[in-house]
Amino acid sequence: MEMTRTKLGEGVYLTYLPGGKFKTGLLSAQFVTPLERDTASAGALLPAVLRRGTVSCPDMGSLSARLDALYGARIDYTVRKKGENQCVGFVASLIDDSFAPGGERLLELLGELICAPITERGRFVPAYFESEKQNLLDAIRSLINDKRDYADSRLLREMCAGEAYGVPRLGTEETAEHLQPKRLYAWYQELISTARLELFYSGSAPQRRVEQALLAALSSLPRDQVREIALYQPHPARAEVLRVEEDLDVTQGKLGMGFACGSDDYAAMMLGNTLFGGSSNSKLFLNVREKLSLCYYASSLYHRQKRLITVSSGIEFQNFQQAYDEILAQLDAVRRGQWEDWELEGAKSTLLHAYASMGDSQGRLENYFLGQVATGQSESPEEMAEQVCQVTPERITQAMETVTLDTVYFLRGEEAEA
Repeated sequence: MEMTRTKLGEGVYLTYLPGGKFKTGLLSAQFVTPLERDTASAGALLPAVLRRGTVSCPDMGSLSARLDALYGARIDYTVRKKGENQCVGFVASLIDDSFAPGGERLLELLGELICAPITERGRFVPAYFESEKQNLLDAIRSLINDKRDYADSRLLREMCAGEAYGVPRLGTEETAEHLQPKRLYAWYQELISTARLELFYSGSAPQRRVEQALLAALSSLPRDQVREIALYQPHPARAEVLRVEEDLDVTQGKLGMGFACGSDDYAAMMLGNTLFGGSSNSKLFLNVREKLSLCYYASSLYHRQKRLITVSSGIEFQNFQQAYDEILAQLDAVRRGQWEDWELEGAKSTLLHAYASMGDSQGRLENYFLGQVATGQSESPEEMAEQVCQVTPERITQAMETVTLDTVYFLRGEEAEA
C-alpha cells in the first residue's frame, strides 16, 4: 500500500493514499487534542455546531444545496477517541474523477466549516448551539439503553479512573449540561490554533494537487503554539483487584473484566488476545459460550495503547461465579500455551484477513491511519500483518503471562441476590 505522509504547515499533516480503484474520493480533517474530562463534551459538541452553517452558507438548507451542486458530495462530522486523544472534525466524500468536477470547491467548503463558521456577536448561533447541545445530551443519556455498551463503558471508566483513557468519548452529562455558546466558541478558537490537524485523502487526484487545494482551503487557519498530542501511558496494574457492582432494571447480567498487560510485544499480545476471546474461534466463544453455555456472549478486546485487555460478557445473574472462574481458566490456558495448532492458525488468519481487507474500504483506512498518527504509531496494515506472521508460540505465552486481573464490573438486576 503506497502511503505518504507530509507536513503542510505548523502542526498540519496530510496522509495521502492513492485510491484509483475507488469510485469516490474521501477527505478527512481531524483535530487531535488530549482527551480531558473538562473539555470532552465541548469536543463532542463542536463539530456538530460547526456543521450547522458557515458565513457563506448560514443554515443547513444552503449547505445542503451547495453539496448537491457538487454532484451529491457529503460532509459528516466525527467525534472519536484514539488512545488518550480526542479526534474531532469532518469526513467528506465526493464522486472521484481525478478530483474533478467540484473537488476544489468541496475543499473550499470544508475549509469554511473549520475556519469561517456562522456566529452572532462573537459566539455560536444560540439556536444552533442549543439544538446540538440537546442532541449531545440525548446521545450521552441513551448509552444506558444499550446495556452491553453501557457495561463496557463503565468497566473502562472504573478501571482507568483518573486517567485520560477513562474519559468517555462524548464526555459526561454533567460537563455537557454546563456548556455555553460563548465558552464553546472560545474553546473552538483555542482548538483550531493549538491542536494538531491530521488530514487524510484517498482518491485518484495527484498528491500535489490535493496539497495545493488543501493549502488554499485552510489558508486562514490560525496556528499558534501547536500542542503535542497526548502520548499513551500504560495503565499501572493494581496491587489489589477493584470490584464494582451496579444494580439496574435488567434481565441479563453483564460481567466485565479488565486485565493489565505488562508486555510491549504488541503482535504477540494481539495474537494472544485473539486466541483468548478476540474471534469466533476463540476460547471464550467456543468454551464459555458454546460448550458450557455460561454466557449469551463473551469476547475480549486488546487496547494496544493502554496495554489492557477487557472482557465483555452477558450472563444469567446466578452464573456469575461460574462464568468468572471459567473466563480466568481460559486465560490461564492461553498463558500455558494450551491450544491446538488449528486455534493458532485461526487466530493468525483472523488478524491477517482484517489487515488485508482494510484496503477495500476508504473509511476503514482513514480510521486506521488516524488511530496510528493519533497514538504515535507508524506501522502500515502490511507491516502489522508481517509482524503477526513472525510471532512464535513462545512469544505468545511470554506476553500473556504478564496479563493480570485488574478490575471486575458486574451489572446485575435490582432484584438479584448478592
